[in-house]
Amino acid sequence: MGSQTRSGLLPAPRRNSVPQPNRRPVLASLALLAALASPGAPVQAQPAWPSQPIRLIVPFSAGVSDTIARLVGTEMSKSLGQPIVVENKAGAGGNIGSEACARATPDGYTICLGTISSHAINPAITPKMPYDVARDFAPITQLAAQPNAIAVANDMPARSLAELIAVLKEKPGDTAFGTSGVGTSVHLAGALFMQMTGTRIEHVPYRGSGQVTTALMTGELPMAFDNLSSVLPFAREGKFRILGVTTLQRSPAAPDIPAVAETVPGFESLSWHGVFAPAKVPPAIIARLHKEAVAALASPGVASRFQELGITPVGNTPEEFGRFVASETARWGEVARRAKIQLD
Repeated sequence: MGSQTRSGLLPAPRRNSVPQPNRRPVLASLALLAALASPGAPVQAQPAWPSQPIRLIVPFSAGVSDTIARLVGTEMSKSLGQPIVVENKAGAGGNIGSEACARATPDGYTICLGTISSHAINPAITPKMPYDVARDFAPITQLAAQPNAIAVANDMPARSLAELIAVLKEKPGDTAFGTSGVGTSVHLAGALFMQMTGTRIEHVPYRGSGQVTTALMTGELPMAFDNLSSVLPFAREGKFRILGVTTLQRSPAAPDIPAVAETVPGFESLSWHGVFAPAKVPPAIIARLHKEAVAALASPGVASRFQELGITPVGNTPEEFGRFVASETARWGEVARRAKIQLD
């Protein structure tokens, strides 16, 4: 029997002839995981948000945008338990500060103020945008809406908007209007006005609203488009006249001044401000920021100051705000293209 040993039996199989893994570390790890999963086990919790100050980038220098950011930010700090530190990062019509926000770590500790200029107009007039509004930002809420105004120097013969349009049509291109800069919301308001009335007015950009109001007061400018809050105090003092506000109805801040839409049906031009976060900030943080921003808008201090400035608080949802920004981008992009407005 060739397969048998000399004793006539097959050799007994050797036990553990193949090396087996050492099970002790695996068993120890399983025991540790079971212990951590037990109700009484200590677990390392993530720090609650916010656990440090929040940076609020304002992509403009001192002005209405800065005022809105500081009013709302201060109020939000009270309920968040952390300071909101406003950082003015001006330049390129709001693009520099907005880009810094878009590129920030999406952890909820950097947010920014966005406006009709930085988040609706600039994409249409800037050849190479450093950010994409729809892709790079998470909308939180629209904070405010503010009408613009058409103001004229005291020596302008037109006493009403209808008379002004008649003067402009009589001598196309002979009258100039001033604004706080090329591509601003007030520049686009002037462009829309010309498109809807069939008039032609020469645009004269200044470095800021202060220069515009000075030029109106001295008679250097015959007319201007500016934020209502910037021109209303001077008009109340008789330094120049406001012929119309750019809301569909009259503004509660100036009910005695006609709406432009009363003469030019459908005309509307609002400057707006909202708060954004970088894209990919966790939804729970967006929800908390939205909640506190809306609460801040309803606080007595913010509400009364907004009323003084002729600003209307909004406080819509992130989804509503996102849709609004998309519609504004499309609307003002078309106005800019028809007017051939482009930044160098």
